[in-house]
Parts: sequence; C-alpha cells; structure tokens
Amino acid sequence: MDDSRPDIARATLSHRLATEADIPALHALMEAAISGPLAAFLTPEQVQASRAIMGVDSQLVTDRTYFLIMADGVPAGCGGWSHRITSYGGDHTPGREPARLTPGVDAARVRAMYTHPAFVRRGIGRMILDLCETAARDAGFDRVELVATMGGEPLYRAAGYTDIEAFEDDRGGVPVPLIRMGKPLSKGFPA
Repeated sequence: MDDSRPDIARATLSHRLATEADIPALHALMEAAISGPLAAFLTPEQVQASRAIMGVDSQLVTDRTYFLIMADGVPAGCGGWSHRITSYGGDHTPGREPARLTPGVDAARVRAMYTHPAFVRRGIGRMILDLCETAARDAGFDRVELVATMGGEPLYRAAGYTDIEAFEDDRGGVPVPLIRMGKPLSKGFPA
C-alpha cells in the first residue's frame, strides 16, 4: 500500500462538497478506481474504453452536488448527484445534456461514484449514495437513477436500486456493459 495512505482499518471518514481545486485529485482517484476495482469486471480493452466515457464532470463540482470522501485527510472516494439530464460521463464525453431536470417529474441522477482501491469495502460507496439520495430528496426529487458499471452493480442492488435498462457504450472503441438503474426516494425516511 502507498505510504501516504492512512491505516485503512483505523481511518476516520469524512465528507465535504468538492471544489474546483479538488479536480486534479478527483482525476487521480478516478484513474485509480478505473485501473483497479473496475478492471476486475472488464477486459483490458474495456478498461481503456471506460476512460473515454467516464471521468470528472466539472458541472457537478460547479453545481455543488459532488462529494469528496476523505480518510484521515486523504481522498478515498467521490460521487455526486445531479439535477441535469446527463446520466454519466465526464467533461470529455460526447452527448452531454446540461438542461435541468424537474423535481417530481424527472429522476435525479446519481453520478460518477469512485472508490480508491485502498478503500474498497469500507462503506464509502454507501456513504456517497446516502449523501446523494438525501440531497436529491431535499431538492424535491422523489426518485433517482444512475448508470452502473459492472463493478458498481452489486452495491446499487444492495442499496435498493433495480434495473431499468442494460446497454453498452462503444464510444471508447469497444463495448462497455452498463445498466441504468433506479430507486424511489421515500419522504421522511433515510434512502
């Protein structure tokens, strides 16, 4: 393990909204997650293609809907929610749609969830989902949707998400399997 990482078993997790100054750290965290945990579910070609369709969406940071999870001051995970149409992808991904969604009509989007390989299976993904679902509910949304990678699918199922549509994105050169999933948000109860 990298010596700059805290003792995983004893690390204290905290969260805050990401800022523009965090974008370089977010890029590094996402690259580590794509190269690490996601690689267990995809071929090397699909991992490379994933880099073309995933990444930092600075609109989420600007909107102040993107969370950074820290473990004793070290970036351990990130993810956010959105009130915009785009379902997944980074700044470089074609086909982005920044128009706003309508609470009570549209589903909010959970977006760009990544955990550093040194911190998988420590509750970071669940923490991000809880933060996103609570914030979306507080903004008036009654349901959320996300686009799951094969690596994220087990977490989302355990958190109550169900399949809407399986599809592949081949914009990175080879097809990458993805699943659009959704979940209703109950008012007054934890997500």
